[in-house]
Amino acid sequence: MSTFNKDDYLNDLPDADQAAAGAAGTAGAADKAAQPASAPAAQGAEPNEPSGDAQTAGDGGNASTNNDGEQLSDDGKESGDTDSDAQDSLTPLGQAKKEAAEYLDALQRERAEFVNFRNRSKKEQDRFREHGIIDVLTALLPALDDIDRIKEHSDIDDSFNAVATKIDKAFERFGVEKFGKAGEPFDPTKHEAILHKPDETATTETVDTVVEAGYRIGDRVVRAARVVVASPKA
Repeated sequence: MSTFNKDDYLNDLPDADQAAAGAAGTAGAADKAAQPASAPAAQGAEPNEPSGDAQTAGDGGNASTNNDGEQLSDDGKESGDTDSDAQDSLTPLGQAKKEAAEYLDALQRERAEFVNFRNRSKKEQDRFREHGIIDVLTALLPALDDIDRIKEHSDIDDSFNAVATKIDKAFERFGVEKFGKAGEPFDPTKHEAILHKPDETATTETVDTVVEAGYRIGDRVVRAARVVVASPKA
């Protein structure tokens, strides 16, 4: 086995400057070999200006133009027409809802017209009914006045009195009201004074005698009561 000599080992090591220069040269050669050769630039073209195909590809290739130079969408329609078609077109459900709303609106208008017609018809029926009752009452007024005179000035039996009461009840069912009594205050809106009689005891004008009873339907006076009025003595 040989012995290790330190001086011989140090003399065999390479110089440090030479080793650094050789490593730098090897790295430069490797970079030069890895760089690809550049393509020659097109004659008359700017180095940084992309070609026509590259620019079109950069735009995405989705847009086109028509004969007038207007921009079209992918399906060949103008963008404004596409928006308009989207607004006008409805799904079947949307179309059904639209028609249902139109039918509902028409139904509500028809119902309102029917309600108005029904109200007008009812008012006309009530007016015609009232006119019919007034016509019958007016025709029977002379007979009713005779019955009142007989009841006041003659002795009547129970049968006659029962008939007179039935007639009065029948008119009450049709809304006819009989008015006019002695002693009540004189009211020119429902009393017709055929005679004024001075009275020392009277403080206001009062009904002294009822000559013919009055009749009314609701607020409408069919005939005013004809009375003798007791007036305060001047």
